[in-house]
Amino acid sequence: MSEIPAKNNPWFAISMGLVGVIVGYGLALGTGGVSLPGTTADVADRPTAAQPTPPPPAPAGEVIPPSDDDHIRGDKDAEITLIEYSDFECPFCSRHAPTVDQLVEDYDGKVNVAFRHFPLSFHANAQKSAEATECADDQNGNDAFWAYHDLLFTKGVGALDTLIGYAEELNLDVDEFADCLDSGKFEQKVKDDMTSGSKGGVQGTPGNILYNNKTKETQLVSGAQPLANFKTAIDSMLK
Repeated sequence: MSEIPAKNNPWFAISMGLVGVIVGYGLALGTGGVSLPGTTADVADRPTAAQPTPPPPAPAGEVIPPSDDDHIRGDKDAEITLIEYSDFECPFCSRHAPTVDQLVEDYDGKVNVAFRHFPLSFHANAQKSAEATECADDQNGNDAFWAYHDLLFTKGVGALDTLIGYAEELNLDVDEFADCLDSGKFEQKVKDDMTSGSKGGVQGTPGNILYNNKTKETQLVSGAQPLANFKTAIDSMLK
């Protein structure tokens, strides 16, 4: 009996098809083309930062204007304030932070940033990390807040030992810091930030509201969008 040629063998065709699927799937994973269900890329920080095509800027909802209660980076008299609602455990937020700093630098006194908290419920360490920045501020003011903010975004969040370690690194009084964090002194402040963000239209992180301090005009810019997108929105508000 003669052998069936491989190219006419149905099992050969099926096998080759499966190989193609496996190889294609592997290549997609290697290039970031596929997000497995349940991974950070698939679920974290939806619906804003994870959207492939973020919505264009639109007027925000009810916005609490920037005030001395906010953590401001940049010229306090800037015409435009970028009110950033953020989560220290959000990977998109850490990628977004350099964009915000670049905007403050590029606009040279015309734009500042006011940081507000928006810790998402499925990030286990986000709430306490937010409170930790407030404990740093409570001890050494706005500069300590921003120094702690930068550490969290560059080194990452962690459990209590990690947060206390950052306080020690910044030469804060560690015992006072630990007592502050343990007491929940700033738990409500963080929650109040989240409430104000929700009223303004923020649904995920990073959520950004551009606020014109002269005209009171607002624009909601959702997600970690490219620098150019923010500049387009800002330039339209400066005219």
